[in-house]
Amino acid sequence: MTEQTTDAPAGAAEPAPDALAAPVEPAGPADPAAAAPKPPRRVLRAVVRWTVVAAVFGGLGAGTAFGITSMERTDVPGLATESDGRWEYPELSLPALPAGAPRPYSDGNTAEIHHADLRRLLLPAPAGATVDKKLDGGWAGTDAYLSEYEKGKRADLARTLRELAPRHAVARGWTMPDGTSTRIYLVRFNSTAFAQSFMDSLTDSGSETPLAGAPRTELDEGWHGAGKVSGTSTYVYDETKPYGEERVRHGYVVAGDTLGLVVQSRKGEDTARGVPFHQTMILQTQLLG
Repeated sequence: MTEQTTDAPAGAAEPAPDALAAPVEPAGPADPAAAAPKPPRRVLRAVVRWTVVAAVFGGLGAGTAFGITSMERTDVPGLATESDGRWEYPELSLPALPAGAPRPYSDGNTAEIHHADLRRLLLPAPAGATVDKKLDGGWAGTDAYLSEYEKGKRADLARTLRELAPRHAVARGWTMPDGTSTRIYLVRFNSTAFAQSFMDSLTDSGSETPLAGAPRTELDEGWHGAGKVSGTSTYVYDETKPYGEERVRHGYVVAGDTLGLVVQSRKGEDTARGVPFHQTMILQTQLLG
């Protein structure tokens, strides 16, 4: 704090001599409190010392409390949160575009065309996964994509694909240590209308085209990812009981000129498996958006 001083203004009158020589009034009766005996010096030193100690420990306690409340729950020993089943994916980033090419949902791309390499828009495999050598993230024929559907439906879907003439198809698959198998396919068409038209053919007459090993499906009521990525549409299904050899979940993403299919299957009825499936759907949708 800065000490302030006030100087007398220039030209101010000097105090009168009588004021300087004013008599001093005699002191009044002594203050009883002032007359009380003072405590010994060592008592005062002890009080000061313990006051300082209390202040230091109080500050340390407050600092510790602040540190814990500002930490994540998983950073505090003994308060770690149990894993909810999510997989550990590598850090994601959008691929580079050709010079002058816009992103699919930018103002300069009203047709919502993906100009990036379609292979770079596939979600990478998570940590611990064993990658499928046949679905390694490269170009794939439509036969690989059609193999995911029930045999009796493949001919009709193949005919529709020929009519819509898709430009490219890519695929990636992997298996996790717990036996969960995931396959992702991306099919790029010549326009947004063609991609949506093929999606409509998959849900013709309100009934979703069944996948191989999952003849009966229903909309996944646990899915809350719809609308999270602007400009995209998602359709998510779960197999109904009785399950086949494996329980199958699958979902579609329509993003501009590209349609994506995510299929996940595993033996057993583990409902917690819906967490990594929904996680995979959301991340793949973000890459396409």
